Amino acid sequence: MPADTADNAITPLENGGYEVLVERRSEGLLHRFFVTLINSSGLLFGAAYTYVQDQKQKGNKWGLIVLTLRLFLLLAWLFLDRDLVKKPFPVQFRIRLERMGPTYIKLGQILSLRDDLLPKSITDELKNLLDRLPAVPFPRYKKIIEETLQRPISLMFPWIDPIPLGSASLGQTHRARLITGEDVVIKVLKPNVRQMVKNDLRWLRLVGRIAQIFLTRYQPKRLIDEFSRYTLLETDLRNEANNAEIFAVNFQDEPDIHFPKIYLSYSNEDVLTMEFFEGAKPDTALVARLSQAELDKVIGLGTKATVQMIFRDGFFHADLHPGNMIIFDDASLGFIDLGMAGRFDSGMQKMMLYYFYSLTTGDAANAARYLTAMTIPGRGADPDGFRRSVEDMNRRWLRSPNFDEFSIGQLILESISLAGRFHIQYPGEIVLMVKTLVTLEGVANVLTPGIDITQVARKDVQDIMLQQFNVRKLVKNSMLILPEIFDILNRSPLVINEGLRFMENQLKSKREGPLDSLRGVIFGSFLVLAGAIVIAADGSPFIWGFLLFTGFSIAGYGMFFNR
Repeated sequence: MPADTADNAITPLENGGYEVLVERRSEGLLHRFFVTLINSSGLLFGAAYTYVQDQKQKGNKWGLIVLTLRLFLLLAWLFLDRDLVKKPFPVQFRIRLERMGPTYIKLGQILSLRDDLLPKSITDELKNLLDRLPAVPFPRYKKIIEETLQRPISLMFPWIDPIPLGSASLGQTHRARLITGEDVVIKVLKPNVRQMVKNDLRWLRLVGRIAQIFLTRYQPKRLIDEFSRYTLLETDLRNEANNAEIFAVNFQDEPDIHFPKIYLSYSNEDVLTMEFFEGAKPDTALVARLSQAELDKVIGLGTKATVQMIFRDGFFHADLHPGNMIIFDDASLGFIDLGMAGRFDSGMQKMMLYYFYSLTTGDAANAARYLTAMTIPGRGADPDGFRRSVEDMNRRWLRSPNFDEFSIGQLILESISLAGRFHIQYPGEIVLMVKTLVTLEGVANVLTPGIDITQVARKDVQDIMLQQFNVRKLVKNSMLILPEIFDILNRSPLVINEGLRFMENQLKSKREGPLDSLRGVIFGSFLVLAGAIVIAADGSPFIWGFLLFTGFSIAGYGMFFNR
């Protein structure tokens, strides 16, 4: 391994333990630039080598492009990691990201979800990125806690397990016990990670803007901006604390769906102390211990929680995998590791709800239409062709909607993959949502092989659909605009007075310019709109009648007489 990247080596122990991390020195912007440049250049030469080998197999040894690339490779050969360059390109890509450190590992994990943008061979390989990384030495870990919380550790945590529960790219977790006796988990941001991430993101944004010029189809600027936003949030552990409290409030009426309690007095941007969940992960060993009724309860709770997060709240766990789900002895369900949360605005949330509802009710055409409406067309896009292809795929899925033959997760993933062929993309939140649904279905299949998750989800989706058209909710939403309506009513005399003054000035003045008629039409249209609002508010017929009459008169005068 080159000397410049030796301190970025990421090699978990084969027995599942952790190497001790040699603490990184504070790496400046220039150092991170060279680390990125060396590995990026190596990746480019690796891509060139792969291309040349492919062309040689096709019998094209002496083409101009091939000869040029062979010349560059010959000049750089002494400086390259030749063993790595000879590996398949997706493997090279993964290893280079690991060598470049935490920021790029997170980037690779996000890119592994983007089947709509990247070839499947690359996204499949990126799913192998290491997630059990070298651990911060335990004495240093405790020192960070004391320094950031500014209290002796013995006055906060009389016991901390020296063996980490996990050591990821950004943080490290240990089980502990509070001075008050509660069992907790402490997550600590690794030393110097925040500054390293900020430095890396500066270069990544620059690369994204340059790449946007040449790779417009893949939208590198948008991808990197999305990634930067999520990653910066994860380097401030207060965001995970906020997410946990939001989830807890959203599910306060669901006693069997749990999120960890946050101990804010023992938390800040570098340290997060949360409730420890004593339970099991969803695996085959758990299946052997639970009855079928308990398994059905767990699947029902997981489905209900996921459906409500996405389609009711528009705020969902965006890093969901089996390791982040805890099943308790009473078959209730808990969610942990809440640092990454996806958000939908109300419009996107409704579109997703209608899409999923159409799938659960067997409406292939409308499901394709709603999914197409959420895409972002690029240059040369063919949304109609995409919609027809998705509709055909939906119909094939409806013939056998089960995990073994054609699961809903496979359906959605293949629909996402189709987007690249038609030069369209999805917002990043859609891709994160797909990962959440795929994880849910995968866990449900472990617990009950061959399950049709759409049947389980149908009732929850229908309940949310009914809530959308609930009379009380419609009245509540209507009440939100009442202050604006009353404000217009209060200002109606002023509007009427301005209308009369405008007509008087128009009759007295001469034509001053080509925009006079346009001003009249705009002002008249405003009066007509005001009249319509007064009608909707059941206002006085005198007021709305005068507004409509005056508005149409001014607009008509501007269009036909002031020429």
